[in-house]
Order: sequence, then structure tokens, then C-alpha cells
Amino acid sequence: MSQIVQYTNKELDLLARLMRAEAVGEGEYGMLMVGNVGVNRVLANCYTFKKINTITQMVYQNPGGFAGINSPQFTSGSTIKERELAQRNLKGECYYPATNALWFYAPGRNNNCISTWYDQALAGRFKNHCFYAPDPNICPPLH
Repeated sequence: MSQIVQYTNKELDLLARLMRAEAVGEGEYGMLMVGNVGVNRVLANCYTFKKINTITQMVYQNPGGFAGINSPQFTSGSTIKERELAQRNLKGECYYPATNALWFYAPGRNNNCISTWYDQALAGRFKNHCFYAPDPNICPPLH
């Protein structure tokens, strides 16, 4: 499987660190789903992601970026396993409900997902993350 997004070794590390910072408590699948959202933002040519063309731009997008970059989990280098997970996303692996998602948030373990986020419908939930996919009429399918 070839890569669907161009990246440098530094960007592979950035994506792996972002995935860890946002979802280490959600296990490998949770981290892969966060990676899906990140890659989708690079692929998307809609909403606030029209000028996001690289992993670096996606990770540090401001406003609208990821809170995880302010976490201590983001500041240390990624592990071999975390980079392997990020490479899987960069090669196009997708996991429902994050397959076409551009947004996610964690409402808390005992709270339900809200039905829309940034005016987009709930695609589904995995553990403590709710994923939201763009309207295909505005943002064509991402994969």
C-alpha cells in the first residue's frame, strides 16, 4: 500500500506524537482513529482545512488545531510502535467511525456524544472519543 500523504521523518514523528497525546488512553485503535482525522485534514479541501497541505500544517493549525500539542504526552519523541501506527494512517488505513471524520472530542466517560459538532453529524463513538464527519456535499468523501 502506498502512502496517501507525503511526509518527512520529522512529520511522521509529529503525527505519532499527536496520536499519543490525543488518545494514548484509547489504545492502538483510538490512536489510529486520531491519526485518521489528522490525515483527513491534510486530504480535505474544505472548511478550515483548505490550506492544510502537510502534516506539520495540520498538527500546528491555529485556530482549529489539536489541544494535544499542549500536553506533556506530545513533547517527548515517539516510539517505534507509535511511528508504525502513524505510518499505517499515512498509507491510508481507516477505522470506523473516524473513516471520513475531520473532528473529534472527548465528552467524558459517562457523557453521551452530542449529535453535531461544528455543524457536522456524529459519525460514531470509540471509547471516549466522538467522531464527526463532514457533509459529503460540501466536502467530498476523503477516502
